Amino acid sequence: MVYLTRRETFNAAHKLYNNKWTEEQNIEVFGKCANKNWHGHNYELFVTVKGNPNPDTGFIMNVKDLSRIIKKEIIDKLDHKNLNVDVDLIPENIMPSTENLAVIIWDILNPLIKDAILHSVKLVETENIFVEYFG
Repeated sequence: MVYLTRRETFNAAHKLYNNKWTEEQNIEVFGKCANKNWHGHNYELFVTVKGNPNPDTGFIMNVKDLSRIIKKEIIDKLDHKNLNVDVDLIPENIMPSTENLAVIIWDILNPLIKDAILHSVKLVETENIFVEYFG
C-alpha cells in the first residue's frame, strides 16, 4: 500500500462560542477563541489517499485530479470566509472547531475520490495545534 498526500492552504475566521452558556463559561472553555470579534487562522490541509500504483501510470491517483477536487469542494468554499456565518458546508448547530471541520472535509471528499481510498484528513490550525481524522 502506498500513501499520497496533497497539501493545500486556506485562511478563515471563526469564533468558538456556545450560545447556551454564559459569557463567563465560554471564556473559561474557549479562551481567546470566544472573542466576540472573531479570530483567524492560516490553515494547512493535508489530504492523504492510499492504494496501489496503477501499472500504466505509476500513480495511486492523478494528483492533479486530487488537487482539483480539494480546491473546488473545500478550498474555494472556505478560503477567506467566516466559518460561523459564510460557509454552508458547516451546519448551524455544529461548532466550527478544527475537529469538526476535519470530519466535514472527510465527509465531502470521501465519496469524490474514485481512484484511491481516502486515508486521512489532517488540518493544521496553528504551528502547535492540528487534528487528524481517519474516517
